[in-house]
Amino acid sequence: MTNIPETGRTPRVQIRLVVIQILVLSLLGTLGGRLWYLQIREGAQYQKEASGNHVQQVVQPAVRGDILDARGVPLADNETRLVVSASRTDLLKQKDGGKAVLTKLAGILGMKPAEVMQKVRLCDSKTPQPCWNGSPYQPIPITDKATPRQALQIRERAEDFPGITAEPEAVRRYPGPGKSNTAQVLGYLSPVTDDEIQKAKNTSSPYLRSDMVGRSGLERQYDKELRGKAGVTRYEVDNLGRVIGKAKSDAAQPGSNLVTSIDSRVQRVAEYELDKAMKTARQQYDSITHENYKADSGAVVVMEAKTGRIVAMASAPTYDPNVWVGGISGKDYKALTGKGSDYPLLNRAIQGQAAPGSTFKVVSTAAAVQAGYPWDGGYPCTSSYSVGGQVFKNFEGENFGDISLGRALEVSCDTVFYGLADREWKKDGGINPKPGQPKDWFFKTAHQFGLGKETGIDLPNEVTGRIPDRQWKLNYWKANKDAWCKSGKKDGTYVEKIAYENCLEGNKMREGDEINYSIGQGDTLVTPIQEAMIYSAVANGGTEYVPTIGKAIISADGKTVQEIKPKVQRKLPVNQATIKGMDDAFAGVITRGTAAWKFNGWPQNKIPLHGKTGTAEVYGKQTTSWLATYSKDYTVIMTIAQAGTGSGASGEAVRNIYSALYGVQGDGSIDKKKALLPEPQKGLPKVRTDGTIAAPRVVGDPAKDAEASQKNNPSNGGDQPAATTSPTTGNRNTRRGPRRNRRRGSRRMPS
Repeated sequence: MTNIPETGRTPRVQIRLVVIQILVLSLLGTLGGRLWYLQIREGAQYQKEASGNHVQQVVQPAVRGDILDARGVPLADNETRLVVSASRTDLLKQKDGGKAVLTKLAGILGMKPAEVMQKVRLCDSKTPQPCWNGSPYQPIPITDKATPRQALQIRERAEDFPGITAEPEAVRRYPGPGKSNTAQVLGYLSPVTDDEIQKAKNTSSPYLRSDMVGRSGLERQYDKELRGKAGVTRYEVDNLGRVIGKAKSDAAQPGSNLVTSIDSRVQRVAEYELDKAMKTARQQYDSITHENYKADSGAVVVMEAKTGRIVAMASAPTYDPNVWVGGISGKDYKALTGKGSDYPLLNRAIQGQAAPGSTFKVVSTAAAVQAGYPWDGGYPCTSSYSVGGQVFKNFEGENFGDISLGRALEVSCDTVFYGLADREWKKDGGINPKPGQPKDWFFKTAHQFGLGKETGIDLPNEVTGRIPDRQWKLNYWKANKDAWCKSGKKDGTYVEKIAYENCLEGNKMREGDEINYSIGQGDTLVTPIQEAMIYSAVANGGTEYVPTIGKAIISADGKTVQEIKPKVQRKLPVNQATIKGMDDAFAGVITRGTAAWKFNGWPQNKIPLHGKTGTAEVYGKQTTSWLATYSKDYTVIMTIAQAGTGSGASGEAVRNIYSALYGVQGDGSIDKKKALLPEPQKGLPKVRTDGTIAAPRVVGDPAKDAEASQKNNPSNGGDQPAATTSPTTGNRNTRRGPRRNRRRGSRRMPS
């Protein structure tokens, strides 16, 4: 018989009790340690955080700084509007998700219920515009166009509209009183997203949920300076949400003002002239395609030649940036981004890439000089140039005999540049050069001019253009070889033949590639801002500046002024003798060369102009018009896609811009009182003691005034506006003008 202890516990039971006791003591020890850690060691920190649970924040948005032109005229400013907003958080607390309230609100505002409900839904990959892409906890604006009566109805019946507010707010306005659109340069605003809030959380410029941020243009580039800092008032509340005291208050700090180098008057003229030139081009007949020119997009840049500052920048098609204010509608969003929109959000001055045509010969000429060819050498300007059975023709078979490089620029003789490029290609070893043999002067010089890379302008999303050198050809061939080899046919269509050739040797620099390249054709791409930078450098003696629009950042109280000074980028790889030769040749383009028919009667002895025309062929499309010009003060570049010749499409518009700048009248006289900007704007606008900026009163329409001054212009055929007629009689240049630079024959050549 087994002996059982008096306690009645077996050894096994006792062991189990000991284990349980150890576990209990361990848990108590752990709990005690954790309580000590939370209440003693970290007690102060958690007490602080816990107190925050009883603090509510009220955010006061900062007033965004103005964007001003060089004289202080607002290009973008703010105005007070009655804004009706909805709290999505409060709406979701209701049984129907706020549908009844939003329907009732739509009736008050005169909107459709579906339209109001679309405004408060959140954006995602499956939700089309309109939708809300900001924080879901931020009040969502329904309209910023509420009338006082509508706002009063909402506020007096607050119990019927839970989660709905109607308050006066500062709302962005485009454009300001300057009357110039400047849409792509200015950009637009939209609400900050949760992702942006998290990314900026530990930076020097964190976002609040109420912030609006710049999405493109200057609004994005200078967002940190323009945005300011929102004010936050913190209230202590009890468990029932009742305010029991004020904890802390940080006053809102308004954003700084951005002064730009844009002159709103010149900007208006540039926009007007670009639009008019495109409309006029659409009325002209293209004898190659047997239809009117499409003239579907274009750009113009006006730059200070000695500083790189932008006086005007226009892109077409354009749009009204006010469509973004208060949330964009689905219809407007589709009009800006849909397939049939022509993509007006693009700033074609910095994002439009095209073959430059003969305007590229400024680079080819410099390359020839660097390669050792003398400026005054006798270069044959023949009617055609033959290579490997392929004939490259000069314009309308023109033959000027042996001429200098300067004369080749003036008359835009293609065959001179064909010959120079072909000779260099052969010196570089032809299609199979030895390692290290190619000097590649034509490509090297283009890179030295700054092509194939961004100019560094203070605008986001600038593109680089393209210089199709050996490295680019190799990379492009590797990326496309399989597709070329699959679709190419030796005896197929033109496109199939090109694909066949590219499959076999698209990685090599072929003779036809370099010949095409020398006159700005083939795979070469540039942007208008790059052309403006280059021709400004020729105008000022060889210095390339970084293009800039921002001129100064001035604090809201006017006490702090941060100037943005011009910055030298590089020197052109040419000597002063070559620059002088180019300068003379470009003056000849205006007086007796390819642009003379558009500048008859211009006071060249008082205001010397220089220029270079270009007509670039694009496979499957009509030709692209380029006109690069400069005076001692300004460079004006205009390009229009599918619009014909350089001078034919853009000549009158560019002339009118210069006329507005300098006050040149239709008869060639100069009226200084009507000159918008006879010399670049110096200094900054005056800041008053209260921080406001003194700006001149805007009177009249400078674009219409400029058009009126062009009446009776001899080059425009009498009493007609400048861009509505084309001369049909006159000197040799006038007779051939409308078809100047029209190319004959293939631009690409089988190797």
